Amino acid sequence: MRDRKDLVKVTDLKEQVIADFRANSGWVGGPYEGARIILVHDRGAKTGQERVTPMTYFPQVDGSMVVVASNRGADRNPAWYHNLMAHPRVVVEVGAETFEVDATEIVGAAREAVWAAIAAELPAVDDYRERASRTIPLVRLERAH
Repeated sequence: MRDRKDLVKVTDLKEQVIADFRANSGWVGGPYEGARIILVHDRGAKTGQERVTPMTYFPQVDGSMVVVASNRGADRNPAWYHNLMAHPRVVVEVGAETFEVDATEIVGAAREAVWAAIAAELPAVDDYRERASRTIPLVRLERAH
């Protein structure tokens, strides 16, 4: 379990990433410099409270985006994953654009194919998979119609 000081550091980093993203039309510096970042406005599964969560995303040929619920290899899914499964219609910020998407979990053979493509681009996801005692979910974000 993280202590309070670690949680403050994570919160401070999250707020800095959000501020950089919005000030620079989607580009951020620091440890995420060069990464494709999306801001997802997820709602708490239990509380309904809106949160803004920065995530790395992987654009797909069909125009959708995929996010990885790795939680950096922790044994629990991140809170945002549960939030998206409970409330799949959310707003995202990509670059300077804001729009609604529908979130769906990718499963089966499709998941394995998408995982392989993501791991080829970002090998750290395989490190997370090795650490986790769970199947790490992949979530597709498709523009709402």
